[in-house]
Amino acid sequence: MTDSLLAITVLWGFVFIYAIMATMDFGAGFWSMIYINRDKTRATNIANRYLSPTWEVTNTFVVAIVVAVYSLFPKAAYTLGTVLLIPGSLILLLLAIRSAFLVFSNIVEEYRKPLTYISGITGMLIPGILLSVLPITHGGFVDFADGKQSLDLVGLFSSPNEYAFFGFALSSTLFLSSLLLADYSNVSKEPEAYRLYRRDAIILGPISLLMAVFIMITLKQDANWIYVKMMDDLYLLLLSLFFFLLGGAGLFLPSRKNKNIKGLPRLAIVSITIQYLIASYVYGKAHLPYIVYPEVTITSSFTSPSSFHAIFATYIAAFIILFPGFYFFWKLFMHDKKYLQATKK
Repeated sequence: MTDSLLAITVLWGFVFIYAIMATMDFGAGFWSMIYINRDKTRATNIANRYLSPTWEVTNTFVVAIVVAVYSLFPKAAYTLGTVLLIPGSLILLLLAIRSAFLVFSNIVEEYRKPLTYISGITGMLIPGILLSVLPITHGGFVDFADGKQSLDLVGLFSSPNEYAFFGFALSSTLFLSSLLLADYSNVSKEPEAYRLYRRDAIILGPISLLMAVFIMITLKQDANWIYVKMMDDLYLLLLSLFFFLLGGAGLFLPSRKNKNIKGLPRLAIVSITIQYLIASYVYGKAHLPYIVYPEVTITSSFTSPSSFHAIFATYIAAFIILFPGFYFFWKLFMHDKKYLQATKK
C-alpha cells in the first residue's frame, strides 16, 4: 500500500466514523423536536439523554477530518476550500446555530420548545448539505480554467444526482438515529419509546434503500465512471444488501429477554452499520484515485513523504490515547443504570 493510499484510508476512516455518529446525533435532535409534545412516551426524553453526552464527542471528528485533509492532502484542501466556500460556510453557520441553541434549550426552560425546533431543523439540514457535496467531486461542476477553480452552482442544482444524495442523507439520518434510539430505549427500559422508534425505523429503512437505488440510477447518468467501477464490486453491494435485510429482520425477530418486546434492536443497528461500511467502501474505492475528478488525485495533492510519516505517527499516538476514553465513555453511556433510567419528570 502506497503512502497516499494509506493516507486516504485514514481520512476515509475519519469520515465514516463521523458520518455514522453525526447521523445519529443530528437525527436524535430531530426526533427530540418531533416528539416534544408526547410526554407519555418519553421519546423526547430518550433522545435528549442520548444527545446530551454525544454531540460534543461527534464534533471532535469534524476537527480530525479538517486537520487530516489539510495535513495529508494540502493541494486538494486548496481546491476543496475554494469550490466549497459557499456550502462549507453554510455548514459551519448551521453547526454554530445548532450547537448554541442545543445548549440554550437545556438552560432556558421557558424557550425550550422553540429552541428545540430550531436545533432540530438545522440538524436535519446539515447532513443533507454535507452529503450533497459529494456530486461536486464527481466532475462536471468545477471549472479549472486558467489555473483557477470555480463551482458551477446552476449546473449542480440542476443535477438529479445532487438531490439523490440530499434525500439519501436525510433518510439515512432518520433511519440510523431511529435504530440507535430504539436500542437505547430498549436498554433504558422505556417500552413506549422503543415501539415508536422501532416503527420509525421500519418505515424509514425501505425509504433509505430506495434513495440508495436513486443514487445509483443518477450516478449512471451524471458520473458513469463511478457507476462502472462500483459495478465491478457488485458482489460487495449484494453483501451490503444482505446486511440491510438482516438489520430489517432484526426489528421483527422475537426477543429472548423480554417477551413483551418485539425485535432485536442491537442486531439491527450492528447489521445496518456494517451495511453502510461496505457500501461506503465500494463508493470510496470507485472514487479513487480522484479527490475531485478529473484534476485532483490522491497522488498529485499528497503531502511530502517525510511529513506524512510524522503525521501518521501522531495519529497512531492519538488513537492509542483516545480509544480507551471513547470505549469507557460508550460503556458508561450504555450501561450506567442511573443515567439510562433517569428520574421521570
